[in-house]
Amino acid sequence: MTFQLHRTVLAGDTPGAATELYCYTAGPADAPTRVHLQAALHADEQPGTMALHHLLPRLRDADAAGQLKAHFTIFPSVNPLGLANFSLRHHIGRYDIETGVNYNRRWPDLYPHIAAAIAGKLTADPAANLATIRAAVLAWIDSQRPATAIQQLRLLVLKSAVAADIVLDLHCDDDSLKHIFTSPELMPGLQDLADWTGVAATLTAEDSGGGSFDEVLPMLYRKARLAHPGHPIPTGAETATLEYRGRADSFDAMGQEDAAGLYGFFASRGLIAAEPGQRPSPAPAPTPFEATEVLRADAPGLLAYHVGLGDRVSKGQPIADLIAMDGPDAFIARRPILAGTDGFVLSRVSGKYVVRGASIAKIVGTDVLPARAGAYLLED
Repeated sequence: MTFQLHRTVLAGDTPGAATELYCYTAGPADAPTRVHLQAALHADEQPGTMALHHLLPRLRDADAAGQLKAHFTIFPSVNPLGLANFSLRHHIGRYDIETGVNYNRRWPDLYPHIAAAIAGKLTADPAANLATIRAAVLAWIDSQRPATAIQQLRLLVLKSAVAADIVLDLHCDDDSLKHIFTSPELMPGLQDLADWTGVAATLTAEDSGGGSFDEVLPMLYRKARLAHPGHPIPTGAETATLEYRGRADSFDAMGQEDAAGLYGFFASRGLIAAEPGQRPSPAPAPTPFEATEVLRADAPGLLAYHVGLGDRVSKGQPIADLIAMDGPDAFIARRPILAGTDGFVLSRVSGKYVVRGASIAKIVGTDVLPARAGAYLLED
């Protein structure tokens, strides 16, 4: 059996402090395909961890039966540093409380770090070029001297992901339907992932503006291709962020469903020599993330929603009323917040008291919105 639990100690930033990071590996070390799975990079998002809790025994059993045809590396809770971030009984798992940086932002732009190392080494062989790029990135990672615990964690996780052919980052939204974020060049290749996971939407963007984990590898290979147009460079990793509903949706039944979807995806790819299960219904085709409206409140107040998740809406339709909490008609006056596009409601905010500028909903449309084109696309 190859199914193993590994513990890595991350040196802490204060005297006597240290943190353990857990991961599992399974499948032949020399398998032609490598898979990297991680959950809870935002440490207060647990549905992905629940999904991996249910997936791990299935991988263990498949390993015992000799059915694994890929090498899997699984981080069920990839951010133990964020698990420790509590303040006034509130878990702040999305941000590093020392720096305020979102744990899923500012991941490195790898190409500038390896451009000189691969210069003159690329050939007409795509596989050889991919190996050259990966080796250069791994050498750069090994050359780093992390100064903090979070830097240690990021380099360790990157080292696993760079060597992988499939990289899935499991997250969740606030109150949401399941959806995927991925790079446009990876579609329709990852349509089978969308189908097996049963998502309501697949949203694509080359660069959402924040340096998210799932964009690091596609950006690396994209920049390498642009810099070396005479050499074939494949997209070396199929990467995606899977948003497993909302933060409150961490339940056994949902985790079992999500694990079954992942297992079916891997089995349908031949990475597990087992029946994948009943073929799912096709998920919607991908749409540009720039066609999704992030609807925001233009004043503080209390939200009263008129729509539910999945409801189709039209531009100008009231999505919610904002109840005034100050001014001459405080707690009496209310006014509508209107949809800015045609589409369907993908997510809502669970906390109904909002401040000015707060994101209150995502509406997935089909037409790129002028205000979104080329803009910072994330909520943060």
